[in-house]
Amino acid sequence: MKIITLIVALTLVLCELSLPANLLATPSGVKSGYGVLPKPGEKVPLGPDHYFTYGFAKPPKLGTAIMRVDIFTRQGVRDTSFTVKGDADMPSMRGAHTMGNQAFALSNKGVYLLPVRLVMPGDWEVTFSFLKAGKPVLSGAYLFEL
Repeated sequence: MKIITLIVALTLVLCELSLPANLLATPSGVKSGYGVLPKPGEKVPLGPDHYFTYGFAKPPKLGTAIMRVDIFTRQGVRDTSFTVKGDADMPSMRGAHTMGNQAFALSNKGVYLLPVRLVMPGDWEVTFSFLKAGKPVLSGAYLFEL
């Protein structure tokens, strides 16, 4: 009975989140419910019909850095129909420097932007939540050292 319950739970999680296989593992330190994203600049699958890229507009340093997200259809057409939310925090000091989950602003050029306050050197995590028509599509985290 336990095996059946486990299989059903795993099936529900995999189907509901539609996460690529490389995002399913959650190493220690990553906020619960978030998979680790590939490095910035790489195309990351976003559901069956889209992908996104992300990265800081300029190399991050102490102060405010701007995280940007670009979403495209599989054909390479920019798509602004998603809601993107994000947070930044230090995994080693979870909660001490969190920004709180905030919506990315959408620029006139269709780029999702979020100011990230980096207040001290150390390990940092930026989390991303993508929603389409109010339903979660993907939740991922980018880990980096400052």
